[in-house]
Amino acid sequence: MSSTGRAGRPKASSRETLAEAACELFLERGYDATSVADITQRAGVSRSSFFNYFASKSDVLWSGVDERIGHAITSLEELGRAATGESVRDILLSVVHDFAPDPLALALRNAAAMGLEGELVRDTGLRLARLSAAMSRAASSAGVDVIRADILGAAHAAAVLSSLRVWAEQGAGRGAPETVLREALGTIHDLPWS
Repeated sequence: MSSTGRAGRPKASSRETLAEAACELFLERGYDATSVADITQRAGVSRSSFFNYFASKSDVLWSGVDERIGHAITSLEELGRAATGESVRDILLSVVHDFAPDPLALALRNAAAMGLEGELVRDTGLRLARLSAAMSRAASSAGVDVIRADILGAAHAAAVLSSLRVWAEQGAGRGAPETVLREALGTIHDLPWS
């Protein structure tokens, strides 16, 4: 038996319902003019339901990518000394594999209309730093010197996040983000793994 939340919505769909409501409101009113209360009212769920899924309204946009980055970081840590450029690139490709249009893709494509430019720059920077540090640790564990490991980490993390942005801005239905990321990773050829 599935339990239901407020307004008879199944709990399993509350996350998606909240994300949809948030995106609608961001497009209608702008990001700054939309409160968590506005989102929960539009979604027909309680404020506490919102915080069961998201820590903040910006997390509505990033939760899907954050989960994928978390899995990638875990996979990078598991490589240890066995990390190679190829194994790392495979892990990074998993971040965008089968990535479907989601709130982040919508926000990236409509950043100006939603009033999200500054928020996206800040939040992208946080994800970039997190993924870059994990990449750098993987390279260092495999014996790459520290400066080169940091450069490799920053370049590869930038390739992932830039690829998602470019894919979304081009229209998320026009191809796969994996294709964009493969092209971006190809531009890092001057920074070989070893």
